[in-house]
Amino acid sequence: MSRISDVAQRAGVSTSTVSNVLNGRSDRMAKETLARVETAIRELKYRPNTSARQLKTGHTPLIGLLVPSMANPMYGFIAREVETLAQERYGFRIMIGNTYRDAEKEAHFFEDLMAHGVRGVIIISSLVDEQHVEAAAERGLVVVSYDRRATPALSGGASVIDHVTVDSFESSRIATQHLIEQGHRKLAFVTPSGRTMSRNEKINGFLAAARSAGLEGSAQVIEGLPVDEYGDSMMSELGRMQASQLAAQAERPSGVIGVNDLLAFGLMAGFRDAGLSVPRDVSVIGIDNVFLSTLMHPAMTSVRVPVPEMAQVMVERVMSRLADPSLPTQEFIFPPTLVARDSVAPPRG
Repeated sequence: MSRISDVAQRAGVSTSTVSNVLNGRSDRMAKETLARVETAIRELKYRPNTSARQLKTGHTPLIGLLVPSMANPMYGFIAREVETLAQERYGFRIMIGNTYRDAEKEAHFFEDLMAHGVRGVIIISSLVDEQHVEAAAERGLVVVSYDRRATPALSGGASVIDHVTVDSFESSRIATQHLIEQGHRKLAFVTPSGRTMSRNEKINGFLAAARSAGLEGSAQVIEGLPVDEYGDSMMSELGRMQASQLAAQAERPSGVIGVNDLLAFGLMAGFRDAGLSVPRDVSVIGIDNVFLSTLMHPAMTSVRVPVPEMAQVMVERVMSRLADPSLPTQEFIFPPTLVARDSVAPPRG
């Protein structure tokens, strides 16, 4: 079994340098040095002694990952990326909890994680109010929030939470712009009722693109019933139901955007049930670009969220701030990209 001294010798560095890499203290390290250490760790298949680490620090080598629902393949994708990086680079595993974007459930998970010695948490929530998250951070948890912008502190002080998100406004704006460029003038954005930070931004991006093209009078936001299980089959069923209603409109939209891919899958199924063809009769775009988008018929146009890059930042922020609690929190905003496939075409006539 390899030791930390073996890694240091292979990389030509000190054991303290290897320790810094393992504990996320590599921000000021030369890229070449970091690359040598990571290569040595992989080649020697080195794994830190987690029992010794726990005795030394009092912390469990686990990262909490709280998601709305693992039934959404997007959250499974994020979990895989987070776990792979945490395990391979830092020797940490993840502990997953489904919260359904319920603030009380999230707060209880924070308590449970702290009771088990977990001190780093990544939370996917996007709730408008994150005071309960801030309270957990003030009690000693290192928290990274995914899928929402930082809320400006009322006191003018810095946030106690890192925020990592895709630009949700831009996600829906570029989707809407794509429909407009294809000639669509009657547009709809479909979302469940119940606002989150990311949903608000997506709606604003949709409306902004419509206004820019002079189409605000023919762009409608459709808010369906709330779903009880975020990301499960209910989201697709909501899209299916909304598509049925849109198909019955005398002046139905020719281009429709779903708040995420699962809802957009339901839209495609609902239009098919109503006897409409995608994209001949109506074009559909999703947001997330989960792998199932390519398996739809036709393959669905979607907006890619750069999950691997975001997961890397989230894990590195947790590990860096566990190693040095004095590090200031930051906000990281990633640009989305449109992936054009076969579900969008110019409108008939």
